[in-house]
Amino acid sequence: MSPVPFQHHHQPQHLKVLLIQKPPSSIPVESHLISKNFHVLKAWESPELLEQILSSHADSIQALICYDDGTNVVDAGFLRQLPALRLVVTITAAVNHIDMAECRQRGIAVANSGMVYSEDVADMAVGLLIDVARNISASDRFVRHGLWKTKGGYPLGFKLGGKRVGIVGLGSIGSEVAKRLEGFGCKISYNSRSQKPSISYPFYSNIKELAAKSDVLIICCELNDQTHHLIDREVLLALGKEGVIINVGRGSIIDEKEMVKCLVNGEIRGAGLDVFENEPDVPKELLELDNVVVSPHKAFSTLESIESLCQLVVANLEAFFSNKPLFTPVIG
Repeated sequence: MSPVPFQHHHQPQHLKVLLIQKPPSSIPVESHLISKNFHVLKAWESPELLEQILSSHADSIQALICYDDGTNVVDAGFLRQLPALRLVVTITAAVNHIDMAECRQRGIAVANSGMVYSEDVADMAVGLLIDVARNISASDRFVRHGLWKTKGGYPLGFKLGGKRVGIVGLGSIGSEVAKRLEGFGCKISYNSRSQKPSISYPFYSNIKELAAKSDVLIICCELNDQTHHLIDREVLLALGKEGVIINVGRGSIIDEKEMVKCLVNGEIRGAGLDVFENEPDVPKELLELDNVVVSPHKAFSTLESIESLCQLVVANLEAFFSNKPLFTPVIG
């Protein structure tokens, strides 16, 4: 359910909100802010415009909205140009693009997207897995290209029920993935920063060991210094020739070059990928493989989740400036 915004005691038009990046066209957060009469400062058209905005408004900008697009980083240097800043809101669940230590030191609150996307990303992870298992996209192409008539039957896929699924990152998304796959009769195990006492699934602190005990590895964790290239060649080889990898986390969690080699050489069975290391560039080798399903980083995007996200951004702003608790605090 979408949050109900608190009533704030300030005039929104006096609350300056800096947007340092143009939100994706699918996320109309700007129009939601304007409809609530926030003073929106759009700084993405050029570096010169950003400098001009900072020159004119730095002492009165209290809130910043950003997201992880792989290029713009809200680092300490940037934050120090905003002496009046009190709140950073990111429209992603990940906060690896924000200098959290600087925010803590400055007393700047940070809010993220919380669990708005979790169910949709989990649906996509399961969808990618089913597609890889049953060759849905590949057999669709087979039929469309007239090959059913000329070549006959299509090669067999594999059954999902009973498969051993290792989930990397059992947070809100990973937990939703596990819940769905239990319904298919899959055997769940997981790797996470630490074992979760309330969870009965087998826990593996060693990612290579988890891969060796899994038929499918699903990446749901966040990207940080510890998880960059966490899935390397050794982990992929441990997953093995019958293993499938699904990634709905971030592209750089997997060593993409090594994954491509493994797929091309038949060292793993297949992959379902919503994210890539150098988006929107996708290795051409992946596009030539029928055992690989690709998606343009849209696991989080549904009409419902985007509307909820925009409402959440406004609700966090209104709550904060009413001295109420944030709905989705990373730093309260």
